[in-house]
Amino acid sequence: MHIRGDQAQLVVGGRLDVRSAADARTVLHSAVDDGAGDLVLDLSELDSWDATGLGVIMGAHRRAGRCGRRLVLRHVPPQMQRLLVATRLHRILAIEGGIGVESLPRA
Repeated sequence: MHIRGDQAQLVVGGRLDVRSAADARTVLHSAVDDGAGDLVLDLSELDSWDATGLGVIMGAHRRAGRCGRRLVLRHVPPQMQRLLVATRLHRILAIEGGIGVESLPRA
């Protein structure tokens, strides 16, 4: 897993899973705490995430809200869009461009 960027935009790549969760959490919390305005997470390079990785995203979302910021997901890959829809988290998280539920491929 790799994360690069600053307090306004981060690109997340690789696998966001139980093995990378602690490092990802540290980077995301620092970005939330040190910035202002929207924090955009570009997920275009993300290969996969598991429940732990999704929990890291939700934790960053809650932390951003407490800091008066908004976490915005950008370029969410289709397989991850399906998971957001299945868990109904697409209704809670800000997703740039939204998710076209009817256009998602069936699993």
